[in-house]
Amino acid sequence: MNRPTRRLNRLDHLIREFDRGLRTVAAANKTVRPCPAGSEPETLEDQGDRQHAAGLMRVNHAGEIAAQALYHGQALTAANPEVRQSLLEAARDETDHLAWCEQRVRELGSRTSLLAPLWYAGSFAIGALTGLTGDRNSLGFVVETERQVGAHLESHLDALPEHDHRSRRIVEQMKADEDKHGNKALEAGGRELPRPVRKLMERTARIMTKTAYRL
Repeated sequence: MNRPTRRLNRLDHLIREFDRGLRTVAAANKTVRPCPAGSEPETLEDQGDRQHAAGLMRVNHAGEIAAQALYHGQALTAANPEVRQSLLEAARDETDHLAWCEQRVRELGSRTSLLAPLWYAGSFAIGALTGLTGDRNSLGFVVETERQVGAHLESHLDALPEHDHRSRRIVEQMKADEDKHGNKALEAGGRELPRPVRKLMERTARIMTKTAYRL
């Protein structure tokens, strides 16, 4: 005889989210898809180029930690089960990005951001609060986030050493995935955010980018 499935209470949900956050920040993330860099040979020999590329990929890794947290926070407070599922599916793509960026940072002889727990905690809180304002606003937040992330990744394609093909392959695939997430959220009814909110998001992202490059 099958035992009835116990419904999760609020404490259960909080414990699950704490576990997700801990695994995102502290554990080695496993990929579903192979790394886009594939068998592309390593071409960076100059130490300055390696440090610069590592700093950019560290920023990307920090951004993916923040994206994971945003999606998990928004999913926690989403009202519509379909919206919640869509957010969790996007978060799974971000797990691939996390692993790819971490692998590349290690290949370049560097480390990920020391402030990863802060990026996760702050972004989770923002995501959860956004979800409480309604699913359309939450989806609109995804649209704007992915628009800004896409522009950020495009700038990294310009900033990476021209011959760093391994990093470029990773960033190109990440950008394609982020564009897909943004388009999907827009099609699902995402509402455009007010201009002051968009500007605040841009300023916050700039602070994280400058800090994560070094720390």
